[in-house]
Amino acid sequence: MSDEVYYRLRDFLDKLPGGFPSTEEGTEIKLLKKFFTPEEADIALHLQPLPEPPGKIAERMGRDPAEISEKLEDMAKAGSIYRIRMNGGPLYMAIQFVVGIYEFHLNGIDRETAELMEDYLPRLSRVWKDTSTKQLRVSPSVAAVDTAPAVETYDNIRDRVKEQTSLAVAECICRKEQDLLGFQCERPWEVCMTFGHAAEYYIENGIGRRIDINEALSILDKAEEAALVLSPSNTRELMNVCCCCGCCCGILRNLKQWDEPANHVHASFQAKIDPELCSACGTCEERCQIEAVIEGDVYKIDEMRCIGCGLCVNHCPEEAIILVERPREEPPKNMPEMGMKIMKERGML
Repeated sequence: MSDEVYYRLRDFLDKLPGGFPSTEEGTEIKLLKKFFTPEEADIALHLQPLPEPPGKIAERMGRDPAEISEKLEDMAKAGSIYRIRMNGGPLYMAIQFVVGIYEFHLNGIDRETAELMEDYLPRLSRVWKDTSTKQLRVSPSVAAVDTAPAVETYDNIRDRVKEQTSLAVAECICRKEQDLLGFQCERPWEVCMTFGHAAEYYIENGIGRRIDINEALSILDKAEEAALVLSPSNTRELMNVCCCCGCCCGILRNLKQWDEPANHVHASFQAKIDPELCSACGTCEERCQIEAVIEGDVYKIDEMRCIGCGLCVNHCPEEAIILVERPREEPPKNMPEMGMKIMKERGML
């Protein structure tokens, strides 16, 4: 089977919500070759973006159901497709490259993969920039919630975590990638959480470990102390919470390079500094992950850069910073609804 199957897979993945655009250098094809054999690439092309039993996929392919079932399970274990366990048996579906295939290969990335991803990220980030609906949102830090006005349920991460029955934590793939490239981030690694069937996928595949609610809340406290931005799935049903730093996170690193990061995130708040109380100590500038603090005799918040994470609020010794509301839009109910919305915006539906 020739390389042509990888180009077809590239085009297939580009039609999923997260996109997978082409490059002149063919970086995206090199990445696919790291994660798929030619046969696996062909199988992936026959999957749908919604979960199906293996027998239905085998029928579509005209292949032996037992053989395809085994291959689908191997691909799911590798992280190349998604699997959901149901009482009637496993269901399989195609998944986008980010957030998806790349993150699910947490245990398998090497320096070459990290270098390829670093080259590809600016191209992939254009999909994020050009699409109104994002895969993630920014929620205020746990400590800042009490000071914020009218926090909606979908932005109160601590309360949402308390509702979960299946929880897992994994290492941050962004910090792992940067470590492979020679940059060692001192912030905690094992802080990225998943919930529900995503948590079970992480646990079964050995890329995350099961935790209880108390440990999840402790991880949120750890993230607050380390000045990590809470980036949950942009859905009312919580699927994951990333804890992001501006030095490693692919999204935040790209946002920092754009003129108006605030216009490219879903956030319900922004920080505001009271000039009468500010002592210009610089604590807010040190904790800000998006370079939104303007230094001076008194510090100011650049409204076009602030993403409303609230990391500066509770660590201000003068209590000079508050969160103020910005126009908000209720997020989609769940991942399928969010995916459909993004695909419509990208002209795929």
